[in-house]
Amino acid sequence: MKIGGASTRSIWVEPDGWSVGIFDQRRLPWAIERLVLRSVEDAAVAIADMATRGAPLIGAVAAYGLALGLRADPGDEALAITYDRLLATRPTAVNLRWALDRMRRQVMPLAPALRVAHAYAEAARLCDEDVAMNRAIGVAGLPLIEAIAARKGGAPVNILTHCNAGWLATVDWGTATAPLYLAHDAGLPLHIWVDETRPRNQGALTALELAEHGVPHTYIADNAGGLLMQQGRVDMVIVGTDRVTANGDVCNKIGTYLKALAAKAHDIPFVVALPAGTYDPETATGADVEIEKRSPDEIAFTTGRTLAGDQATIALTASPACNPAFDVTPAALVSAYITNVGLIATAGQLTQLA
Repeated sequence: MKIGGASTRSIWVEPDGWSVGIFDQRRLPWAIERLVLRSVEDAAVAIADMATRGAPLIGAVAAYGLALGLRADPGDEALAITYDRLLATRPTAVNLRWALDRMRRQVMPLAPALRVAHAYAEAARLCDEDVAMNRAIGVAGLPLIEAIAARKGGAPVNILTHCNAGWLATVDWGTATAPLYLAHDAGLPLHIWVDETRPRNQGALTALELAEHGVPHTYIADNAGGLLMQQGRVDMVIVGTDRVTANGDVCNKIGTYLKALAAKAHDIPFVVALPAGTYDPETATGADVEIEKRSPDEIAFTTGRTLAGDQATIALTASPACNPAFDVTPAALVSAYITNVGLIATAGQLTQLA
């Protein structure tokens, strides 16, 4: 996809052949800045501080982070320390553990001298697979949009999304956005309602992506979605997810559950886009998932760009604040799951992803 008019992925190996580049999403959308990761600690801080975001991309950064750790020390003890350091960065997104487990399985049987090259190659394969899976999600989800477009007889299909499940949250294409991009490229009339997604305002990243791709969209306050549904101005809700449990419960950015409830009340399809790595068959229900509690400062302060063009942080309140990063949407509220193996109508069919 494109940012600043240039085509790129969201993660890459730098020209030196070993350090890893990402976009600093703490600066987006006000400034396009790149970070270079040169150590496992760099990767861990980038994940924990949300310089990099989105479950699939977190997995990719962790995979390369493990490769960076092995570059410093390929021994068994160092591998265990590197794995634990990266795993501890964010508790809710299952792709993190999935990617680290995959990397460890690949390198553990090898002699230490062979591990670094193999780790970089495996991380690159993981990224290529992510791109292919996300495009497959787009192909699987496109018929849903085509069906609505056919019913509307040429009027725009209005789709509401929450948080950023776009290419900036994956390696490319995105999960929830992949069907939108394919529909737009196929000439279907679209309009996307983009939730701001407080407190980190990831909706602004979705808006940036859609603007770069030329997809019509409107940025809205998180609490506007219910009114729009009530007024008949939303045809479908599509979100990504950080984890889907064995029973089909969906762990996603805080506020997702409220959108699902409103969609159910107004008989609007609520669909969830996910690649195989986001399905967690080992966790029975959403009640079993540790919900990440982030710093109250993310609520008490906000960051933006001044009229002069500078980035500034201001205080919103001096009151105590509570900041859960995710919520759980019960499977009963999900109309369908859009996956890289096709459209899945019921939670019981998610075992295809295992």
